[in-house]
Amino acid sequence: MLEIEVTEEPTHTLCRPVGELDAYTVGQFREALTGLATARRLVIDLSAVPFMDSAGLGALIGGIRRTRENNGDVSVACGRPTLTRLLHTTGFDRIVPVVDDVAAALAALADVDTDTDADIED
Repeated sequence: MLEIEVTEEPTHTLCRPVGELDAYTVGQFREALTGLATARRLVIDLSAVPFMDSAGLGALIGGIRRTRENNGDVSVACGRPTLTRLLHTTGFDRIVPVVDDVAAALAALADVDTDTDADIED
């Protein structure tokens, strides 16, 4: 079973799936990320996901793509070593910041905003 907690904050939206992300639960996760595709700053917290298979990874990548298509920024918080290893091995961390916790994910989003501001000034 999968639960998805979504919190709207003034500076960001937090999506926190709780449970396994696999072929049986991926539809619910994909639907949640589709609903969040217009978020300006989205943090996906995977700290309560003990297992994720390729279906979950695909849904995660699709959600990030949709958010970016809407000019949003995304970062991922994941303090689980096995899941972090999966994200690094697959190269996922080259498309979005993957950090240990939500505070670091917010800092990574702030860095993206700063980089964007610098690009505008050039």
